[in-house]
Amino acid sequence: MVFFLLPFLPVVLVLASPFPPDSRVHNDPHLNVTQSLPPAAPKPTSVPHPSSGPGSHCFPAIGFETPSKVPASTEGWWCDPTSEFAFLGFSYEVTACQSLSQLQKEFADIRNTFHSRYVRLYGACDRSGFYDDIITAAWDNGLGVHALIWFGFDGTNQWIGRRDSLFETLHSNPKAKFVTRGVQFGSEPLFDSVLSPDDLAAQVLAAKQKFTVSELAFGYQENGGAQNVLDALDFINIHMLPFFAQDASTGRDMAWPLVLRDLNWFINHGKGKKMYFDENGWPSVVSEGVQPNSPNAVADILNEHAYYTLLDEHCEDLKNVVEPGYGIYDSSGKLKFPFAPKTSC
Repeated sequence: MVFFLLPFLPVVLVLASPFPPDSRVHNDPHLNVTQSLPPAAPKPTSVPHPSSGPGSHCFPAIGFETPSKVPASTEGWWCDPTSEFAFLGFSYEVTACQSLSQLQKEFADIRNTFHSRYVRLYGACDRSGFYDDIITAAWDNGLGVHALIWFGFDGTNQWIGRRDSLFETLHSNPKAKFVTRGVQFGSEPLFDSVLSPDDLAAQVLAAKQKFTVSELAFGYQENGGAQNVLDALDFINIHMLPFFAQDASTGRDMAWPLVLRDLNWFINHGKGKKMYFDENGWPSVVSEGVQPNSPNAVADILNEHAYYTLLDEHCEDLKNVVEPGYGIYDSSGKLKFPFAPKTSC
Protein backbone atom coordinates (compact mmCIF):
# COMPACT_ATOMS: atom_id res chain seq x y z
CA MET A 1 0.00 0.00 0.00
CA VAL A 2 1.33 3.43 -0.89
CA PHE A 3 0.75 6.71 0.85
CA PHE A 4 2.03 10.06 -0.23
CA LEU A 5 3.24 13.29 1.30
CA LEU A 6 3.72 16.60 -0.46
CA PRO A 7 6.33 19.43 -0.53
CA PHE A 8 4.07 21.97 1.98
CA LEU A 9 4.82 20.41 0.81
CA PRO A 10 4.91 16.63 -2.31
CA VAL A 11 3.14 12.59 -1.71
CA VAL A 12 3.89 11.27 2.17
CA LEU A 13 4.62 14.95 3.40
CA VAL A 14 4.30 18.63 2.40
CA LEU A 15 6.44 21.81 2.37
CA ALA A 16 5.27 25.04 0.78
CA SER A 17 6.24 27.97 -1.47
CA PRO A 18 9.15 28.33 -3.84
CA PHE A 19 12.24 26.86 -2.27
CA PRO A 20 15.89 27.71 -2.77
CA PRO A 21 17.42 25.55 -5.49
CA ASP A 22 19.30 22.43 -4.55
CA SER A 23 23.04 22.81 -5.03
CA ARG A 24 22.99 19.87 -7.43
CA VAL A 25 21.68 19.74 -10.95
CA HIS A 26 19.78 16.51 -11.44
CA ASN A 27 20.93 14.76 -14.57
CA ASP A 28 19.36 11.40 -13.79
CA PRO A 29 16.03 10.12 -15.14
CA HIS A 30 14.07 11.28 -12.08
CA LEU A 31 15.46 14.13 -9.99
CA ASN A 32 14.33 16.29 -7.13
CA VAL A 33 14.96 19.36 -5.07
CA THR A 34 13.31 20.40 -1.88
CA GLN A 35 11.69 23.57 -0.64
CA SER A 36 11.37 25.69 2.45
CA LEU A 37 8.20 26.77 4.13
CA PRO A 38 6.98 30.31 3.30
CA PRO A 39 5.53 32.82 5.73
CA ALA A 40 2.27 31.73 7.29
CA ALA A 41 -0.68 32.45 5.03
CA PRO A 42 -4.36 32.90 5.78
CA LYS A 43 -6.07 29.55 5.89
CA PRO A 44 -7.77 28.79 2.57
CA THR A 45 -11.48 28.22 2.66
CA SER A 46 -11.44 25.67 -0.15
CA VAL A 47 -10.14 22.76 1.90
CA PRO A 48 -13.04 20.79 3.39
CA HIS A 49 -12.51 19.12 6.74
CA PRO A 50 -12.46 15.37 6.22
CA SER A 51 -14.36 12.98 8.41
CA SER A 52 -12.36 11.47 11.22
CA GLY A 53 -13.08 7.95 10.00
CA PRO A 54 -12.85 4.66 11.84
CA GLY A 55 -9.15 5.06 12.59
CA SER A 56 -9.47 8.22 14.67
CA HIS A 57 -8.63 6.30 17.85
CA CYS A 58 -4.97 5.98 16.84
CA PHE A 59 -2.11 8.43 16.32
CA PRO A 60 -1.84 10.46 14.10
CA ALA A 61 -5.25 9.83 12.54
CA ILE A 62 -7.49 12.70 11.58
CA GLY A 63 -9.73 13.37 14.54
CA PHE A 64 -7.33 11.85 17.10
CA GLU A 65 -6.90 14.00 20.21
CA THR A 66 -3.44 13.88 21.76
CA PRO A 67 -3.75 13.13 25.49
CA SER A 68 -2.61 15.59 28.12
CA LYS A 69 -0.18 13.06 29.58
CA VAL A 70 2.33 10.81 27.86
CA PRO A 71 1.04 7.19 27.82
CA ALA A 72 2.91 4.45 29.62
CA SER A 73 3.68 2.61 26.37
CA THR A 74 3.15 2.79 22.62
CA GLU A 75 0.93 -0.30 22.64
CA GLY A 76 -2.13 0.55 20.56
CA TRP A 77 -0.81 4.08 19.97
CA TRP A 78 0.19 4.10 16.31
CA CYS A 79 -2.24 3.64 13.46
CA ASP A 80 -1.76 0.43 11.52
CA PRO A 81 0.31 1.30 8.42
CA THR A 82 -2.14 -0.68 6.29
CA SER A 83 -4.82 1.88 7.19
CA GLU A 84 -2.70 4.84 6.06
CA PHE A 85 -2.99 5.88 2.44
CA ALA A 86 -3.85 8.86 0.22
CA PHE A 87 -2.46 12.26 1.23
CA LEU A 88 -0.50 12.07 4.49
CA GLY A 89 1.40 15.32 4.78
CA PHE A 90 4.44 17.33 3.73
CA SER A 91 8.24 17.37 3.56
CA TYR A 92 9.49 20.20 5.75
CA GLU A 93 12.91 21.82 5.34
CA VAL A 94 14.69 22.60 8.60
CA THR A 95 17.89 24.31 7.44
CA ALA A 96 16.50 27.60 8.82
CA CYS A 97 16.65 26.08 12.33
CA GLN A 98 13.15 27.32 13.07
CA SER A 99 12.36 28.40 16.61
CA LEU A 100 9.86 26.42 18.64
CA SER A 101 7.26 29.15 18.16
CA GLN A 102 7.74 29.02 14.38
CA LEU A 103 7.52 25.24 14.40
CA GLN A 104 4.31 25.43 16.41
CA LYS A 105 2.77 27.88 13.94
CA GLU A 106 3.78 25.97 10.82
CA PHE A 107 2.96 22.52 12.18
CA ALA A 108 -0.47 23.82 13.16
CA ASP A 109 -0.95 25.03 9.57
CA ILE A 110 0.16 21.66 8.20
CA ARG A 111 -2.25 19.80 10.46
CA ASN A 112 -5.26 22.10 10.61
CA THR A 113 -5.30 23.67 7.15
CA PHE A 114 -4.43 20.57 5.11
CA HIS A 115 -5.36 17.79 7.57
CA SER A 116 -1.91 16.24 7.37
CA ARG A 117 -0.94 13.29 9.49
CA TYR A 118 2.83 13.42 9.07
CA VAL A 119 5.70 15.77 8.49
CA ARG A 120 8.85 14.46 6.86
CA LEU A 121 12.01 16.43 7.68
CA TYR A 122 14.43 17.59 5.00
CA GLY A 123 17.86 19.15 5.45
CA ALA A 124 19.61 19.62 8.78
CA CYS A 125 19.67 21.93 11.77
CA ASP A 126 22.59 21.28 14.12
CA ARG A 127 21.29 23.52 16.92
CA SER A 128 21.37 21.71 20.25
CA GLY A 129 17.87 20.68 21.27
CA PHE A 130 16.33 21.27 17.84
CA TYR A 131 14.84 17.80 17.51
CA ASP A 132 13.37 18.19 21.01
CA ASP A 133 11.54 21.24 19.63
CA ILE A 134 10.37 19.18 16.65
CA ILE A 135 8.99 16.57 19.06
CA THR A 136 7.20 19.22 21.14
CA ALA A 137 5.59 20.87 18.11
CA ALA A 138 4.62 17.51 16.61
CA TRP A 139 3.05 16.30 19.87
CA ASP A 140 1.15 19.55 20.43
CA ASN A 141 -0.24 19.48 16.87
CA GLY A 142 -0.92 15.76 16.51
CA LEU A 143 1.65 15.11 13.78
CA GLY A 144 3.80 12.05 13.29
CA VAL A 145 7.39 12.66 12.19
CA HIS A 146 9.65 10.96 9.69
CA ALA A 147 13.03 12.08 11.03
CA LEU A 148 16.09 12.35 8.81
CA ILE A 149 19.85 11.95 9.18
CA TRP A 150 21.15 14.49 6.68
CA PHE A 151 24.34 13.83 4.73
CA GLY A 152 24.57 17.05 2.74
CA PHE A 153 26.41 17.34 -0.54
CA ASP A 154 30.01 18.10 0.44
CA GLY A 155 31.23 14.63 1.36
CA THR A 156 31.94 15.42 5.02
CA ASN A 157 31.27 13.11 7.95
CA GLN A 158 28.94 15.52 9.79
CA TRP A 159 26.19 12.95 9.39
CA ILE A 160 27.81 10.79 12.08
CA GLY A 161 27.36 13.48 14.73
CA ARG A 162 23.83 14.13 13.49
CA ARG A 163 23.04 10.44 13.74
CA ASP A 164 24.36 10.20 17.28
CA SER A 165 22.57 13.39 18.38
CA LEU A 166 19.26 12.21 16.94
CA PHE A 167 19.55 8.77 18.57
CA GLU A 168 20.35 10.38 21.91
CA THR A 169 17.19 12.49 21.70
CA LEU A 170 15.10 9.53 20.58
CA HIS A 171 16.15 7.66 23.72
CA SER A 172 16.01 10.57 26.18
CA ASN A 173 12.89 12.53 25.23
CA PRO A 174 9.82 10.77 26.69
CA LYS A 175 7.59 11.90 23.81
CA ALA A 176 10.01 10.93 21.03
CA LYS A 177 8.70 7.40 20.45
CA PHE A 178 5.13 8.69 20.39
CA VAL A 179 5.69 11.07 17.46
CA THR A 180 8.66 9.60 15.55
CA ARG A 181 7.27 7.01 13.15
CA GLY A 182 10.62 6.27 11.61
CA VAL A 183 14.08 7.59 10.75
CA GLN A 184 15.34 8.13 7.22
CA PHE A 185 19.00 7.46 6.62
CA GLY A 186 19.86 10.18 4.15
CA SER A 187 18.01 11.72 1.24
CA GLU A 188 19.14 10.01 -1.97
CA PRO A 189 22.33 8.59 -0.39
CA LEU A 190 22.71 5.99 -3.16
CA PHE A 191 22.18 8.47 -5.99
CA ASP A 192 24.67 10.84 -4.35
CA SER A 193 27.15 7.99 -3.74
CA VAL A 194 27.47 8.96 -0.06
CA LEU A 195 27.75 5.35 1.09
CA SER A 196 28.02 2.08 -0.76
CA PRO A 197 24.96 -0.19 -0.65
CA ASP A 198 26.81 -2.49 1.76
CA ASP A 199 27.77 0.35 4.12
CA LEU A 200 24.29 1.88 3.95
CA ALA A 201 22.61 -1.45 4.71
CA ALA A 202 24.99 -1.98 7.62
CA GLN A 203 24.12 1.42 9.08
CA VAL A 204 20.41 0.68 8.82
CA LEU A 205 20.75 -2.70 10.50
CA ALA A 206 22.98 -1.34 13.27
CA ALA A 207 20.60 1.50 14.12
CA LYS A 208 18.01 -0.74 15.83
CA GLN A 209 15.30 1.81 15.04
CA LYS A 210 12.43 1.78 12.58
CA PHE A 211 14.60 2.75 9.66
CA THR A 212 14.26 3.57 5.99
CA VAL A 213 16.18 5.21 3.18
CA SER A 214 14.71 8.08 1.18
CA GLU A 215 15.74 7.40 -2.40
CA LEU A 216 14.98 7.43 -6.13
CA ALA A 217 14.35 4.20 -8.00
CA PHE A 218 17.30 5.25 -10.15
CA GLY A 219 19.51 5.43 -7.04
CA TYR A 220 18.92 1.74 -6.46
CA GLN A 221 19.06 0.84 -10.13
CA GLU A 222 22.44 2.47 -10.72
CA ASN A 223 23.78 0.32 -7.87
CA GLY A 224 22.67 -2.98 -9.32
CA GLY A 225 19.33 -2.78 -7.51
CA ALA A 226 20.92 -2.53 -4.03
CA GLN A 227 18.64 -5.33 -2.83
CA ASN A 228 20.57 -5.59 0.43
CA VAL A 229 19.51 -2.03 1.26
CA LEU A 230 15.85 -2.71 0.44
CA ASP A 231 15.97 -5.88 2.54
CA ALA A 232 17.33 -3.93 5.54
CA LEU A 233 14.54 -1.35 5.51
CA ASP A 234 11.43 -1.47 7.68
CA PHE A 235 9.48 0.46 5.04
CA ILE A 236 10.37 2.10 1.73
CA ASN A 237 10.41 5.84 1.13
CA ILE A 238 10.31 6.70 -2.57
CA HIS A 239 11.30 9.87 -4.37
CA MET A 240 8.69 10.06 -7.12
CA LEU A 241 9.73 12.89 -9.44
CA PRO A 242 8.51 12.08 -12.97
CA PHE A 243 9.34 15.57 -14.28
CA PHE A 244 12.99 14.46 -14.49
CA ALA A 245 12.31 11.33 -16.53
CA GLN A 246 13.94 11.30 -19.94
CA ASP A 247 10.51 10.84 -21.53
CA ALA A 248 8.61 13.37 -19.38
CA SER A 249 6.14 15.79 -20.93
CA THR A 250 3.11 16.97 -18.93
CA GLY A 251 1.93 16.48 -15.37
CA ARG A 252 -1.41 14.84 -16.08
CA ASP A 253 -2.13 11.59 -17.91
CA MET A 254 1.28 11.46 -19.57
CA ALA A 255 2.90 11.35 -16.13
CA TRP A 256 0.99 8.32 -14.85
CA PRO A 257 2.99 5.73 -16.87
CA LEU A 258 6.17 7.27 -15.45
CA VAL A 259 4.86 6.92 -11.90
CA LEU A 260 3.82 3.32 -12.54
CA ARG A 261 7.21 2.46 -14.01
CA ASP A 262 9.07 3.37 -10.83
CA LEU A 263 6.31 2.13 -8.56
CA ASN A 264 6.28 -1.29 -10.24
CA TRP A 265 10.04 -1.53 -9.79
CA PHE A 266 9.65 -1.01 -6.05
CA ILE A 267 6.74 -3.45 -5.92
CA ASN A 268 8.86 -6.09 -7.63
CA HIS A 269 11.80 -5.58 -5.29
CA GLY A 270 10.19 -4.36 -2.05
CA LYS A 271 8.84 -7.75 -0.89
CA GLY A 272 5.52 -6.34 0.24
CA LYS A 273 6.87 -3.60 2.52
CA LYS A 274 4.92 -0.41 3.14
CA MET A 275 5.85 2.30 0.64
CA TYR A 276 5.66 6.07 0.92
CA PHE A 277 6.11 8.75 -1.74
CA ASP A 278 7.99 11.22 0.43
CA GLU A 279 9.44 13.53 -2.19
CA ASN A 280 6.79 13.69 -4.82
CA GLY A 281 5.73 16.48 -7.11
CA TRP A 282 5.99 18.42 -10.33
CA PRO A 283 7.66 21.85 -10.46
CA SER A 284 5.95 25.03 -11.59
CA VAL A 285 9.25 26.63 -12.67
CA VAL A 286 12.75 25.51 -13.59
CA SER A 287 15.95 26.94 -12.18
CA GLU A 288 19.66 26.22 -12.06
CA GLY A 289 19.04 23.22 -9.81
CA VAL A 290 15.80 22.07 -11.43
CA GLN A 291 16.33 21.16 -15.06
CA PRO A 292 14.40 18.55 -17.04
CA ASN A 293 16.02 15.67 -18.87
CA SER A 294 13.35 15.78 -21.58
CA PRO A 295 12.88 18.68 -24.03
CA ASN A 296 9.12 18.10 -23.77
CA ALA A 297 8.83 18.44 -19.99
CA VAL A 298 6.63 21.41 -19.09
CA ALA A 299 7.12 23.19 -15.76
CA ASP A 300 4.27 25.55 -14.86
CA ILE A 301 1.53 25.90 -12.27
CA LEU A 302 -1.01 24.22 -14.56
CA ASN A 303 1.09 21.06 -14.75
CA GLU A 304 2.00 21.12 -11.06
CA HIS A 305 -1.71 21.26 -10.24
CA ALA A 306 -2.43 18.59 -12.86
CA TYR A 307 0.07 16.21 -11.27
CA TYR A 308 -1.53 16.43 -7.83
CA THR A 309 -4.95 16.02 -9.44
CA LEU A 310 -3.60 12.92 -11.20
CA LEU A 311 -2.51 11.41 -7.89
CA ASP A 312 -5.89 12.17 -6.34
CA GLU A 313 -7.66 10.49 -9.25
CA HIS A 314 -5.50 7.39 -8.84
CA CYS A 315 -5.98 7.20 -5.09
CA GLU A 316 -7.69 3.80 -5.31
CA ASP A 317 -4.98 2.47 -7.63
CA LEU A 318 -2.25 3.47 -5.20
CA LYS A 319 -4.23 2.15 -2.24
CA ASN A 320 -4.60 -1.22 -3.90
CA VAL A 321 -0.90 -1.52 -4.65
CA VAL A 322 -0.35 -3.12 -1.54
CA GLU A 323 12.89 23.00 -5.79
CA PRO A 324 11.83 26.21 -6.72
CA GLY A 325 8.46 25.54 -8.09
CA TYR A 326 7.40 22.54 -6.03
CA GLY A 327 5.58 24.24 -3.18
CA ILE A 328 1.84 24.68 -3.07
CA TYR A 329 2.35 28.20 -1.69
CA ASP A 330 3.82 30.96 -3.84
CA SER A 331 6.47 33.43 -2.65
CA SER A 332 3.82 35.68 -1.11
CA GLY A 333 2.43 32.84 0.99
CA LYS A 334 -0.71 32.25 -1.09
CA LEU A 335 -1.91 28.94 -2.51
CA LYS A 336 -0.99 28.65 -6.17
CA PHE A 337 -4.08 26.57 -6.85
CA PRO A 338 -6.90 25.02 -4.80
CA PHE A 339 -5.35 22.19 -2.81
CA ALA A 340 -7.63 19.75 -1.02
CA PRO A 341 -6.18 16.24 -1.57
CA LYS A 342 -8.02 13.12 -0.53
CA THR A 343 -7.09 11.80 2.90
CA SER A 344 -8.95 8.57 2.28
CA CYS A 345 -10.45 6.62 -0.63
